[in-house]
Amino acid sequence: MSVERLLQAAVKAGGSELRLSPGRRVVIVTPAGEREVQGAPQTPETIDQLVGPTLTPDARGLLSAGRAEWRIEVSGVGPVAAWAERRNGALHAGYVPGGMVAAAAVAPAPRPAASPQPAVASAPPVGGSAAEMEKLFALMIERKASDIHIAAGNPPILRIDGVIVPLTDRPVMTPADTERLLWPIAPERNREEFQRRNDTDFAYEMRGVARFRCNFFRDRKGMGGVFRVIPTKILTADEMGLPKEILDLCALPKGLVLVTGPTGSGKSTTLAALVDHVNRTRTDHIITIEDPLEFVHENKKCLINQRQVGEHTSSFKDALRAALREDPDIVLVGEMRDLETVAIAIETAETGHLVFGTLHTSSAASTVDRIIDQFPADRQGQIRVMLAESLKAVISQVLCKKIGGGRVPVLEVLIGIPSVSNLIREAKIFQIPSIMQTGKKYGMTMMADSFIDLVKRKVVAPQDAWAKAIDKAGLLAAFKKNGIDTSFAPAEGTGN
Repeated sequence: MSVERLLQAAVKAGGSELRLSPGRRVVIVTPAGEREVQGAPQTPETIDQLVGPTLTPDARGLLSAGRAEWRIEVSGVGPVAAWAERRNGALHAGYVPGGMVAAAAVAPAPRPAASPQPAVASAPPVGGSAAEMEKLFALMIERKASDIHIAAGNPPILRIDGVIVPLTDRPVMTPADTERLLWPIAPERNREEFQRRNDTDFAYEMRGVARFRCNFFRDRKGMGGVFRVIPTKILTADEMGLPKEILDLCALPKGLVLVTGPTGSGKSTTLAALVDHVNRTRTDHIITIEDPLEFVHENKKCLINQRQVGEHTSSFKDALRAALREDPDIVLVGEMRDLETVAIAIETAETGHLVFGTLHTSSAASTVDRIIDQFPADRQGQIRVMLAESLKAVISQVLCKKIGGGRVPVLEVLIGIPSVSNLIREAKIFQIPSIMQTGKKYGMTMMADSFIDLVKRKVVAPQDAWAKAIDKAGLLAAFKKNGIDTSFAPAEGTGN
């Protein structure tokens, strides 16, 4: 059988790629995964016989050096992009009807028929420029959107002031459209990761414009992407309106300061403002560990080293452990996502360093509980003691829509005064909210009080504050106590 006949059969079966690998039957990649064509497994000799007639003279020369990419025309199929490479003396090849071959395209390794492996994503097309995606990024900034969503079956979709806004003047995208749009902006390392895992994260920079936090994923409709803008200009603490008590944390010689909240709550922006404040007011060494790098800090008074997980280090825990040998004064941990990272961060804070970190928790008290509960029961007593000594503050936040456009952070602040440390040590976390209510002179505030302040100052509408509140019933009661209209809320007994 020839490659031409195999491609005709593949297209008829709905295939998007034909693969030839030693030790495997011919593989057709479909939206549902890989399908092996009936017949004997391919040998290096049979692959040579199939691929040889399709090689152009230029491709033949390139293949002698190890790898070639070329295009052919197939009757009943149309233009086909092809690639082939020799690995360990054997030829691997792939054919993509109507597509363009990714520079990182790699055929799957041989596998025994008796022990099947998970399907590997086919290589999306590449070869275009990033200009089309950059036009969308520019539109995103012009419209003051925080995010843009690219997904098959929809036009591009912006998130503006927290609201999803489809670009109805743009056509609905096909799977081929999304792949052609997205693939050119991905670094090669992330292309390879996407082919292995069907998702990947990275940062993309438009010089002088902005950086973008990027995520590629694959769903039932095909390849998609979500992009968040990271402004080139870092908002200062003054521009953000952070209170003095939070800025005072930047002067601490050691301790643990946590910024928490759900995804998209502005944690990265707050942390960037704090690091920028340190950079302007101290003469120290700062190490940041992030995934991916978001805000870029230039040296001002401090020396700053920024490391990206996956590119400059293998994991948060490895980078944090290594940081202790890199003479830091301040360490920023972009995400404390596992027990070992949390443990090392606490130890780092105890041993004379100021550590900033983030967690996905919704309140100050739940943050303390989350940290302790990550540890086995036999270690929780020790962690309570360590956390009681090292925790200096928890800043929990959400973003709420402002009247007139834009969004504003709403903060809950816990300061690690001695009475808070005692409650942590004695496992009386449930009493922390009471301390916060009476600790305003130390800079502590409850989320409900922050909402009330913003509503009274007509920065936030009461209904928008209520929509964002975790404790909706508690906020309604506080609104009524402060004479704020609650007619927007459902009647009692009809739910939150």
